[in-house]
Amino acid sequence: MPNLKNVLFDRLEEKGIELNAIPGFIRSLVRSIGSDPQTSLTQIEEQLHYLGWDGFDLDYHTLQLAIACFEAEGMDHMAYKSAHWFEKAFKPSAY
Repeated sequence: MPNLKNVLFDRLEEKGIELNAIPGFIRSLVRSIGSDPQTSLTQIEEQLHYLGWDGFDLDYHTLQLAIACFEAEGMDHMAYKSAHWFEKAFKPSAY
């Protein structure tokens, strides 16, 4: 059974993000969510576009998968933590 992180990687790749760009995207996503955990999907997308992810459209299911992955990796309170844990452990087992 694939773990959440690999499912998220696969989903992001299917949506057009290259594997080597995923850590940067995750960092931007954490920053977008962490600034206000109650923010809407539309606001998160606007923040991602502001951070340079113009060609990517985040959908609700991918967002929920990312949040579940963050929580499983110990990102319960994303507002004050960096995404360094994700980049450091970036070793997709399926690849």
